[in-house]
Amino acid sequence: MAQLYTKVKLYLEANSKTVSEFDDNIILQNDGSGDYIKTWGVSGLAEPTDEHLTSYEDAANTQEALNTILSNRRNAYPSIADQLDDIYHNGIDGWKSTIKVTKDNYPK
Repeated sequence: MAQLYTKVKLYLEANSKTVSEFDDNIILQNDGSGDYIKTWGVSGLAEPTDEHLTSYEDAANTQEALNTILSNRRNAYPSIADQLDDIYHNGIDGWKSTIKVTKDNYPK
């Protein structure tokens, strides 16, 4: 099940708002029975209903899975300095081989 934050973010984006709206306008809370919107103060946009949020479940799951893959890749790639060194010593094809290992381990 996707996080409430992700579904609200998608709702904002679908309504021409940005994630920056979260800063001071939206407070999510969990009192032990699940996450909910405690405060909604986005100008010009009504608070999403449960039906609105449910409609974003699949897209939010996809986004969260992609975020996990990208995070794993970021952590697995060699540092930029090591990548440049690899290019210097092994050329672009050698570098591509190094990077391909990470891309294959964490496919999109």
